[in-house]
Amino acid sequence: MKSYKIVKLTDQPGRKEQAANWFSQKWSVPLSAYQESMSEALSGDSPVPQWYLALDKEEIIGGLGVIENDFHNRRDLAPNVCGVFVENPYRCQGIAGELLSTVCDDMAAQGIETLYLLTDHTSFYERYGWEFFCMVRGDGEPEMSLMYIHKAKKGLQDTD
Repeated sequence: MKSYKIVKLTDQPGRKEQAANWFSQKWSVPLSAYQESMSEALSGDSPVPQWYLALDKEEIIGGLGVIENDFHNRRDLAPNVCGVFVENPYRCQGIAGELLSTVCDDMAAQGIETLYLLTDHTSFYERYGWEFFCMVRGDGEPEMSLMYIHKAKKGLQDTD
C-alpha cells in the first residue's frame, strides 16, 4: 500500500514556500527563482509553469515542475519538465513514474501534448514513455546533455 499522494501546487497553494525551499535545496537554484515560478503558476493565467509534489503526510518526498525552458540553448523545445527528484528512502517505489505520468496527463488535458526534459540520465526516462530527441547544451555547461520528448497518446476512441 502506497503511503504517499501526488498533488498539484495549484490545489494546495499553502505549500508554496515549503515547495520552493525543497526544490531550491535539491537543485541549488536560487529560492527566488522557484518562488517566482510558483507564484506565476498560482496566478492561473497559463498552464505553464506548474509544480507537482509527492507527499508522505506533510513531508515532500518528491516533485517536479513544468517550465518554458530548463536552462538550455534550444528555446524552441518547450515546455520542459524540470526538477525531477525523489528522496533516497523513497526511490524504487514508482514515485518518479507516477509524478511523470501525472504531469503528462495534466498537461495533455490542458492542450499541451508534447513535453521535453533535459537530463544526463540514460535509460531512466524510457521506462516511462519518454524518447531521446537530441543533444542540447545547458546554459554555461561545457558538455552536451540529453533532451527527451514525450508526446501524449491519442485516444483510441478517435475512430469515427
